Amino acid sequence: MERAFHPGETALQERVGVAQRMAAIGPQMIRGYMPQQHRDFFAQLPFIVAGAADAHGQPWASLLAGPPGFVTSPDETHLHVRAEPPRHDPLDGLLREGAPVGLLGIEPHTRRRNRANGLVRQAEGGSFGVEVLQSFGNCPKYIQAREAVYADAASMPGAVVRHTAQLDAGMRSIVAAADTFFIATTHPQPERWGTDVSHRGGKPGFVRVQGNTLTVPDFVGNSCFNTLGNLALEPRCGLLFVDFAAGSMLWLAARGHIVFDGPELQAFDGAQRLVRFEVTAARIADGVLPLRWSEAQLSPHLQGTGAWS
Repeated sequence: MERAFHPGETALQERVGVAQRMAAIGPQMIRGYMPQQHRDFFAQLPFIVAGAADAHGQPWASLLAGPPGFVTSPDETHLHVRAEPPRHDPLDGLLREGAPVGLLGIEPHTRRRNRANGLVRQAEGGSFGVEVLQSFGNCPKYIQAREAVYADAASMPGAVVRHTAQLDAGMRSIVAAADTFFIATTHPQPERWGTDVSHRGGKPGFVRVQGNTLTVPDFVGNSCFNTLGNLALEPRCGLLFVDFAAGSMLWLAARGHIVFDGPELQAFDGAQRLVRFEVTAARIADGVLPLRWSEAQLSPHLQGTGAWS
């Protein structure tokens, strides 16, 4: 990856007047290697979020879990993950040799998160490696503090998976109550510019559901515009919602459109922009996530933000 930001990202930076500043600090933020603290951080996690695209170019986001230490870093440009997506997961079969992949290491109870984007290497035997091409940290804003503890996956019930073309009432309920979701995006040339997965957080109710359309506020962030920059060039994306109480995962394929102005934006406290997602496919697996979660404490950065009525 030749430079810190691709044209989709720089176009958004120019729109909000931060392009010159980001061009100067981007190479310091987004490195081609992982500092030791990032390597140590990934190694202590009980889960990571991964994003990859299928054969049709549709990105998907999902969560891989294991006992702490299931992710290791043999050197500053590689991660090794001793886990693989189960058969019901949309990432099953996508983490193949040479595939662009985005990884998010997030520790919600400490509100730490780091990203590692690169290429899959040595995918075999229930594990895979990642050659890290981009490594960067993210601020703790909008992360709800809840602790995740790994539970033995062997004790989990078998997956019962439903596939739908439209959101049903149960899926809408999960989305409307969410305070967190994850989003995978990709560049039209992922082999050159990569695939990414990111976190979004807000007060419960910050995602508005109208039929198959979701509307989400975009709050002030680090001005990299990694996610929105990808959406500006390739609107297809993958959304992951987790029902933390039930251990269920809801995967959505969608198309994202950025809303820069209008009455809806003005009506949502704290929003810099809105992103409207049109859901094109959904998949849900109930009670399959081998993690147990504590009660959430909302981020203090959300005090000045709203929720859809």
